[in-house]
Amino acid sequence: MRFGLLGTGYWATETQGTALAAHPEADLVGVWGRDTARTRAAADRFGITAYDDVDALIADVDAVSIALPPDIQADLATRAATVGRHLLLDKPLSLSLAAADRLVAAVEKHDVASVVFFTSRFQPPVEEFIREAVSTGGWTGARADRFASIYGSGSPYADSSWRKEAGGLWDVGPHALAVLLAVLGMPTSVTALPGVNNTTHVLVKHMLGAVSSLTLTLEAPEALKGNDTVFHGTAGAVEVPAHSSTSVEAFGSAISQLLQAAQHRAPHPCGVHFGRLIVAVLEAAETSIKESRTVTL
Repeated sequence: MRFGLLGTGYWATETQGTALAAHPEADLVGVWGRDTARTRAAADRFGITAYDDVDALIADVDAVSIALPPDIQADLATRAATVGRHLLLDKPLSLSLAAADRLVAAVEKHDVASVVFFTSRFQPPVEEFIREAVSTGGWTGARADRFASIYGSGSPYADSSWRKEAGGLWDVGPHALAVLLAVLGMPTSVTALPGVNNTTHVLVKHMLGAVSSLTLTLEAPEALKGNDTVFHGTAGAVEVPAHSSTSVEAFGSAISQLLQAAQHRAPHPCGVHFGRLIVAVLEAAETSIKESRTVTL
């Protein structure tokens, strides 16, 4: 499958582009970015064509891999889906439910395959945990802590405008929700509060009665940095295992799964519909904070 890479930042080159260039069934043929010099540098690095016109790149490929701010991603993904291109997307799908709905409608209308890359969901130990947890059942809730910092020494995301504006809720929140929703099921209501260090505290009520709590920040003190997710219920308290592979390896798995979804025309569990559900939870959390109320989904 011929892929076009949209984006030239750290994640685009170090993870998506690297994984696409190494994948035996993917042919990375071109790249487009908002910065001409960086686009040419990425093209030289991977030995591909630098495009000045994003629609020209979309026209020349079978699928696009997007590593751009979510508000830009949603628009370009919708344009790509409208002309029949398969989609390998980053999280979050968008920064608004309205944009996510437009993208979902385009994917459905034009029958294209889609995969949204939540890193944990393409880690074998985590996927095995989810399968076993769903089979076990009896979960009454879960806790997910994401204490990250984009301001530490050498962080590649220190200049990321959208992360600074949207915060941990939108950046690390999708990673946590991708696991929580897979085990506990559909969300029905959301309550959120702001905390210190631009931390967002979120409670999600799930359809079968379980409640999950999330603590999310991109400004954690150095001594606090770390991630963990713990489910609790009749089986006791069980922690989700750590990642066992690199982001490049995990993205390689996402490429393979997109190829399979495109071949069999089968929806992927982490496709745009799941991505849209996570955006609905995040937007509800924002509304809850602004209006000091619980938001029903």
